[in-house]
Amino acid sequence: MLTQKRKLILASASPRRQFLLKEIGLTFSTDPPHIDESFPDDMPLEKVPSYLAEKKARALLSKIKNEIVLASDTVVILKNQILNKPQNRNEALQMLGNLSGNTHTVVTAVCLLSTEKCECFDDRTEVTFKKLTTEEINYYVDNYRPYDKAGAYGAQDFIGMIAIEKIVGSYFTVMGLPIHKVYERLQSF
Repeated sequence: MLTQKRKLILASASPRRQFLLKEIGLTFSTDPPHIDESFPDDMPLEKVPSYLAEKKARALLSKIKNEIVLASDTVVILKNQILNKPQNRNEALQMLGNLSGNTHTVVTAVCLLSTEKCECFDDRTEVTFKKLTTEEINYYVDNYRPYDKAGAYGAQDFIGMIAIEKIVGSYFTVMGLPIHKVYERLQSF
């Protein structure tokens, strides 16, 4: 069991990340930073989540004294392209159509930051979707409104339940927080 010696600040409004931290017994406050989530064009795709997680954490550095900031970012990579959060219904439909019948990579990075140190790490999971029907995709987008999710889906939602045929790696990484690694790193942080 993790003994919490310092206050933890979650730099996120994600209900999924909050749920996972609570499930392992952590107490925390939330302070989602509003940052520009752009990244250098020549950055390797797998490095983007670590870059953004650290950017989010550092946005709170001036607010902390003895606390630890936990920031995270998730990207979905399909055919060497990042699928960000969809901006509208058409983008969500297109993303899910592209994921249908294919395997993609989910990379979730975490940055732990205090006034003394900064530690970033990530986790990767391969996810294979079955071939989805147009009706299934429309139903999901219209009823679950996945505009706050990378790749336009949540593994814990309807589409994840019916579409995911295979996962190689951590389910929680796909949910948005590799909680097994967070637990381990917080013990030594």
